[in-house]
Amino acid sequence: MTKRKDLGLIQIYTGGGKGKTTAALGLCLRAAGHDFKIAVLQFMKVWDYGEIRSLKKLGIELFRYGTKDFVDPKNPRPIDLEEADKAMTKAEELLAREYNILVLDEINVAIDFNLIPLKRVIDLIDKKPDNLELVLTGRNCPKELIERADLVSFIDEIKHPYQTGIEARKGIEF
Repeated sequence: MTKRKDLGLIQIYTGGGKGKTTAALGLCLRAAGHDFKIAVLQFMKVWDYGEIRSLKKLGIELFRYGTKDFVDPKNPRPIDLEEADKAMTKAEELLAREYNILVLDEINVAIDFNLIPLKRVIDLIDKKPDNLELVLTGRNCPKELIERADLVSFIDEIKHPYQTGIEARKGIEF
């Protein structure tokens, strides 16, 4: 078995269950404890989540794109397309910096909603520096990305409190 301890891999967290972003941020939490240089770029997430405050406290760089409105996957607005394009441009820029970990949060959803072309994401992955750990999150991950990944976790929903009328709770879901 070849040891690849310093080689950056591609990780994907996908599926319909809760916890994809949380898994990626857990990796960032662990890496921050080892003084890794980390950036998190979020597609379509600009609300005030608790993790945003925590990332700042840990010194993890955060870049957020989108609007506070939900994106209609069948009819995205021009602003949705513009924000996704800005996010991809920033992701391409961040790829060239000296990061240990780059998380592209909800990028799979941006692809699924046709906000960014799959080819552009594949091109980004193909340009990934060897020592960068690249993490992609979001439901409906295309098989072309899964084939390129080294680790893929599918997070499925078996049961969720929302099904019983429990709303999102501060500090737990947001």
